[in-house]
Amino acid sequence: MLDAMFSAQVGDDVFGEDPSIHKLEAYSADLFGKEAALFCPSGTMTNQIAIKIHTEALDDMICDHNSHVYRYETGGYGFNSGISVSLIQGSHGKITASQIEEVIHEDYDWLPKSKLVVLENSCNKGGGSYYTLDEIRPIYQLCQERKLILHLDGARLFNVLVETNESTQDVGALFDSISICLSKGLGAPVGSLLIGSARDIKRARRFRKVLGGGMRQAGYLAAAGLYALRNNIDRLKIDNDRAKEIAGIISDLPWVKSISPVKTNILIFQLHEGRKASEFVNKLKALGINSSPFGPDKVRFVFHLDISNDMITDLIKTLKTLRF
Repeated sequence: MLDAMFSAQVGDDVFGEDPSIHKLEAYSADLFGKEAALFCPSGTMTNQIAIKIHTEALDDMICDHNSHVYRYETGGYGFNSGISVSLIQGSHGKITASQIEEVIHEDYDWLPKSKLVVLENSCNKGGGSYYTLDEIRPIYQLCQERKLILHLDGARLFNVLVETNESTQDVGALFDSISICLSKGLGAPVGSLLIGSARDIKRARRFRKVLGGGMRQAGYLAAAGLYALRNNIDRLKIDNDRAKEIAGIISDLPWVKSISPVKTNILIFQLHEGRKASEFVNKLKALGINSSPFGPDKVRFVFHLDISNDMITDLIKTLKTLRF
């Protein structure tokens, strides 16, 4: 990846002159059967731009109550787009067509207009749970019938696809726009992509600029992203399998109360009563293991390509002997 970055041809992307960014955007658009793509610094930016191009002030967005676009993007849907949100209590971050239909607003002056549905795949707060295409199709059909736009927050989408063996082309056919992240399991240092129609991506470029996302010689970063898409997708299965392996190991440990279903590379577990996640995370950090508190008594492990087999061996040994 570093070799690809050092050898990248670059130009000024604000003027549309960076050949490496052109290659990345064309490759990712073609991957999903879409017309165009836009390289951005972060997944928050790609999601926020998607919301902006698909809605106008006084519209309403429908999503799960644990969605990243709702919980972890600083209320950007309101700040950037002036819209409201209808939240659904899904199952591990997943919502259904019938649940969506229940919250679609009638066309009254005193209600915001239902316009956009956002699905997250995999679902971060849901412990890496995922939708299959068969689960998405009824939602797609409802959106078609009710004239709703469907956006995919696919930050960890490829972790899903290595489990389901479904195609990116089939995913692309079901969504108006797709956001994918290059800097998580795929291993690039920076960047996400917004993928969609040529018309939408042309508008998206203007919003990227106003949000401060216009970059100059960013082809060095694009080269890393292109390398990731070409070389690092299949190996994501290793990360998923490691999460399942560690879940099996900790399931009987005395400080673990419960474990969320492990589907991809995220492992979320709840500590027994009286134990604080922040203290547990600090204890692991002192032992050289990084993790995240995910609530007062929940901890999140995320597995990725920078974790070696030796690190996994050390992790297992540490967890089995840990007293907390």
